[in-house]
Parts: sequence; structure tokens; C-alpha cells
Amino acid sequence: MYDYTLVNKMVKEVEKSIYETIEFDKTNEILLGVDLGTAYIVLVALDKYRRPIATEMEYANVVRDGLVVDFIGATNIVRRLKRKLEDKLNAELKYAAIAVPPGTSARDCDTHRYVVERAGLEVVKVLDEPTAANAVLNIKDGVIVDIGGGTTGLSIIKENKVIYTADEPTGGTHLSLVIAGNYKIDFESAEEIKKDKYKQKEIFPIVLPVIKKIASIIKKHILESKTDVNSIFLVGGTSCLEGIEQVIEKETGIQTTKPYNPLFITPLGIALNCLIEGSE
Repeated sequence: MYDYTLVNKMVKEVEKSIYETIEFDKTNEILLGVDLGTAYIVLVALDKYRRPIATEMEYANVVRDGLVVDFIGATNIVRRLKRKLEDKLNAELKYAAIAVPPGTSARDCDTHRYVVERAGLEVVKVLDEPTAANAVLNIKDGVIVDIGGGTTGLSIIKENKVIYTADEPTGGTHLSLVIAGNYKIDFESAEEIKKDKYKQKEIFPIVLPVIKKIASIIKKHILESKTDVNSIFLVGGTSCLEGIEQVIEKETGIQTTKPYNPLFITPLGIALNCLIEGSE
């Protein structure tokens, strides 16, 4: 079984940095990760020692199925969060890394990059989301599955190398749509119910078909990769749902685990990849 001790410690430091700015050496460049998610836009700032020093996030609906559908809205949110971080840190943020779902076209990658550049940051690295997550997890063999708001993306890793990637439009948004239909409420109310930890046991049977669909996507791509896989690692906001890993393990027949608060794994991994040339 994978030991999440160090990973969980880092994630808790990210959580802490939302409410408490950590002291750091202002003479060094800050590493910044920008995660343009379907449900949340998250900015994580690290110091030169890769320690989380400040984090900002905001609920947003400017990205759909991994694609930017509201360029101006996305830019305004990133700019706003950047300013909040700069006020917290009393420092200018210049550089950022970003990530996109696996298989994103060059044109759509450029759109993500233009959003962040328009917000006043130089993009120094663009990578896919599961690969960003592996900067935190450091998996040598297995499947990293990033279940976000709009898509389920996965990377199959063998001997430290990504040998297969895929992404399909099923994720947290689809869970919320099912919840909204069941309770006959609007989408925003369904989102709030989904995020309420005290409601998760109640809604679990309702969203179970969507979770099984996600499991079938994972299983299909593992079979298509023709790779012997022994472990699945879940990240992404939708993976926060209690019990989701047990369903995926049952449906795929492969051991499935997740870290503490998987929402922050990918944005943290993006920040870890914000390497400015000559800074190492």
C-alpha cells in the first residue's frame, strides 16, 4: 500500500496557507501554480524550498470539460487571485506553471496560457494534469486518475515514464446534474449539497451510476493501454467524495487509493513545476 504520509503533510500545508501566509525569503523567486479547474480556479505559491506559502481559490464556471468557455471571466479571476496573493506575500508574482487535461489540443493549450498571461504572469511550463499530480505523488508504476469537475484524465506510468494518457468528459459536473435532477433543484444548489460532507452518504446512491461510469472509463483505457496495472491513485476535487475509491476498486478490480484532500494535489504539482531557467 502506498504511504501518503509526506503527501498528506504537504497538502495540509497548502490548506494552512489559505488562511495563514508563511514567512519566506523575499529575495528569491516564488513558484506559482495556476489550476484552471471546472469548479475552482486555484493558485498555489511556493518558496524556493518548495514549501507552500500562500494559496487562493475561487469557485468558477469559466471552464467546461477542460476547455476555457469564458476567456474574460477566467482572466479576471486569475488576475484577482494573483493580486490577493501579492497582497498577502507583499511580493510581485512574475512566473507561473499551468496544466491542462491529457490530450488537450495545441490551440486549447494556448487559450489556457493566454488567460494566465493576460492576468499578468509569464507561463514557464505547460503540462498535463495527471503528470502535474505525479510531481507530488512520485509514482513509479500505476495509474494517476484526475477526476475534476468536467473530465476524468488519467496517466499510466511504468518505470517512472508516462506511457499512456487519456481524458474523457465525465466528472463532478455530471454528479451535480444527477443530484439536481433527483432533488429537482438548480445546479448551484446541487453543487453545495455535493460539497457538504454531512450529505455525502445520502447522495452516494444517487451518484453511484456516474461513479461507475468513471470507473468504466478508467478500466477501458487501462485495457486499451495493454499494461499490467496494480494500483490506481485518485486526485482531483471529485475524488474527495467519500467512498469513491471503493467503488472504483470494485469495478476495476485494481487497488485504488487517494490522499488527504485530493483537490489540492494537482495545483500543488503544477506549482512544483514552475521552474524558471537558471533557478535550479
